[in-house]
Amino acid sequence: MAQQLGLVVHPTRSLDTVLETTDAWARAHGANIGQVMIPGLTRQVADPVDPAECEILLSLGGDGTALHALHAGAPAERPVLGIACGSVGVLTSVTGDDVAWALNQFADGRWSPRAVPGLAIASADGPVEVVINDMTLMRDGPGQVVVAITVDDALYVRVAGDGVVVATALGSSAYSMAAGGPILAPGVEGMVVTPLAPHGGSAPPLVTGPGSTLRLEVEQTYSRVRYDVDGRSMPRPGDLLTVHYEPEYAVLVELTDQESRLAGLRQRGLVRDGPRVLARDRRV
Repeated sequence: MAQQLGLVVHPTRSLDTVLETTDAWARAHGANIGQVMIPGLTRQVADPVDPAECEILLSLGGDGTALHALHAGAPAERPVLGIACGSVGVLTSVTGDDVAWALNQFADGRWSPRAVPGLAIASADGPVEVVINDMTLMRDGPGQVVVAITVDDALYVRVAGDGVVVATALGSSAYSMAAGGPILAPGVEGMVVTPLAPHGGSAPPLVTGPGSTLRLEVEQTYSRVRYDVDGRSMPRPGDLLTVHYEPEYAVLVELTDQESRLAGLRQRGLVRDGPRVLARDRRV
């Protein structure tokens, strides 16, 4: 039985109904509710609580909120249950209408801990960040970014263009896919490196193994460079970054009979059958 629930909430979406349902469930089961405060987010719906004091963290929002919750719960290895409030994402298990059912599933032990990998980023000065979805290095203004991509001390390619995105398997269906990168199926370990709008040359997206060391070196030009990690901007950490795969960074709650990630991509319309196939289906 979960005695302490920790909420991580979307900063603007309407959450009245899901909060009322969660509060009613907690009172009926003798559980307490607190809020895990996220730096930079000011919305408060409950008294603050430390993630380490919680049996489970509830993410109320979309994938961005779930990312905040996973990062918050990672140091104490607290599982995160993603509740979709307004949009269905790859990190949410159920919609807000089913939050009581999902909490019952968790309380009865009908769930599995799903390890969420991360990418550990370091500069010459030491560790910088761990990302769950992706890190993007991109131009911030006119001109092109020139990046040398090296894997296990072997130069892969030097690319001039809009930048580079490095993604986990989980993040491969986001910015990397939009830029032409492959989707890494569930169970695939490693990372994908996708150049953004390269100018000339040949620089296909590259999938590396879980034990590889990726090095990104930004060559000095007059162009400004911006760094985004899991959708958040961060200060420029330097011109030389290394990236390592971390197989068990955070924990996500996976409920019994939960929809697979690939099926979810089809449901959300991110993966669609070709028009010729659909036209043939209509003729049958």
